[in-house]
Amino acid sequence: MTILSGFLSGIVSGMGIGGGTILILCLTLFLRFNQHMAQCTNLYYFVPTAISALVVHIKNKNIDFKVSWKIIIFGVLGSFIGSYIAIKMSTVILRKIFAVFLFIMGISQLINHKGEKNEKS
Repeated sequence: MTILSGFLSGIVSGMGIGGGTILILCLTLFLRFNQHMAQCTNLYYFVPTAISALVVHIKNKNIDFKVSWKIIIFGVLGSFIGSYIAIKMSTVILRKIFAVFLFIMGISQLINHKGEKNEKS
């Protein structure tokens, strides 16, 4: 299950969709990690998978570097704050916040999908 979880989440990560969501679900549901351990393992997993996807996307000129620098700077700041908050939270609360996040993202995708036309590259 560990290899399958890594492989599937890697495919989704490469697409830029957020494979960590799949990985966290696999770690908590199937491998019985607690929420803190699953989310921290996901962060450790994210670095090499993001680098490999980034190389491909840079090669294909799919990155707007002017916009991305601003996102990176504030993302790093937010990650320090978020990590500090997560460490202070109980696993139960962290799990509930993650569940609400997944629910909101799912609803958002359903709503946004209705307004989109099929695009072919």
